[in-house]
Amino acid sequence: MFDKDRWQEIFNAIKQNKLRSVLTAFGVFWGIFMLVTMTGAGNGLINGVTDGFKDFAANSAFVWANTTTKPYKGFRQGRQWNFTNDDMASIRREIPEVDVLAPKLQGWNISNGENVIRGLKTGSFRVNGEVPDYNLIDPNEMVYGRYINDMDIHHRRKVCVIGERVYEVMFEKDEDPVGEYLKVSGVWFQVIGVARSKNPNINIGGDKKEMISLPFTTMQQSFNYGNDVHFFGFTSRAGESVSETAEKVTQLLKSKHSIDPEDLEATGHFNVEEQVKTMNYMFLGINVLIWIVGIGTLVAGAVGISNIMLVIVRERTKEIGIQRAIGARPWTIVSQILTESVFLTTIAGFLGLALGTLVLHAADMAIMAAEAAKTSEEGTFFKNPEIGLPMALIALAVLVLTGLIAGLIPAQKAIRIKPIEALRHE
Repeated sequence: MFDKDRWQEIFNAIKQNKLRSVLTAFGVFWGIFMLVTMTGAGNGLINGVTDGFKDFAANSAFVWANTTTKPYKGFRQGRQWNFTNDDMASIRREIPEVDVLAPKLQGWNISNGENVIRGLKTGSFRVNGEVPDYNLIDPNEMVYGRYINDMDIHHRRKVCVIGERVYEVMFEKDEDPVGEYLKVSGVWFQVIGVARSKNPNINIGGDKKEMISLPFTTMQQSFNYGNDVHFFGFTSRAGESVSETAEKVTQLLKSKHSIDPEDLEATGHFNVEEQVKTMNYMFLGINVLIWIVGIGTLVAGAVGISNIMLVIVRERTKEIGIQRAIGARPWTIVSQILTESVFLTTIAGFLGLALGTLVLHAADMAIMAAEAAKTSEEGTFFKNPEIGLPMALIALAVLVLTGLIAGLIPAQKAIRIKPIEALRHE
């Protein structure tokens, strides 16, 4: 392996056929480069998507009421219906699999046009009614102040938490909004906080940056929603299936409101657990595709190197014959061919690995610079393209294996050469 004469012979062979060596090695170089960059890009996509909902409760689901499509118990089809406050107690009492339960109101019918006023500033924003537990499902971090608490719900306080875009429109830059008032659809509310979503890639009920959140009970009272609940968000207890829990909640709600159990269109639902599984399968498919393309390109490069090594064996037929005639063992011939093949493959692959890593680092720096230039926290679907140390070690192992496979056939052909025939070869 560390025979000086052998390495000198390898370097001389490469120098004498520079163009051939470069063109041969390019296939392996390109294969590793593509494998590294595609894997890094795939990781960047996975990192960007998962980072945008990493704090969202993965064991959660949402259910809401739709128009009925079947008549049932004397009620006609096409009936409009809503959940109510009483449904919360029923769910708690009859479905122990539910852990966190959070009702929510969506104020799409509160008013049209510019519905928020502060002095000379106006804006049009979505208004929601929430409870503190909703923050356990879709967490926020507070830029200013605090989130809605239990006392706000109990006393029906006229307070609100606003999104970052609402703050930008209704307040001056760096102004502390806590304690200030906004007139929302004709009703004054005191701002108690500015919220920034920890899950910018998931927007249940609208863009959270442009949302005003009121205490659930306050919104019911101030805007005449009575006991209506527009939808429930909930999580299942540890070890319980979210899908099964969601089915139980749906059937209970249908039963309480005289909805046909077979009317699948009467309720809508969104299961976060299923969405996470779907994305995991998608990411697995992307990774498998990347490895298929990368390994395929490497195999093409290995075939090129193997063909060139066959040419080299033919050129050295007489030399190999002399070595065999003076007593060289078959392993000596085989190791010489394999060493040259592995060396050429490893050098080309290492250059591809280095360039691929450099490209990913440059892309990461560009993404970081773009994020630093943002005026607010926004969701991104591409972040931290990288391969990591395990991937680099796997790539190096693949390089060595590729070199061995590429040199194996030429090496076997070399040891089958008979000395007497080799000495006659021209």
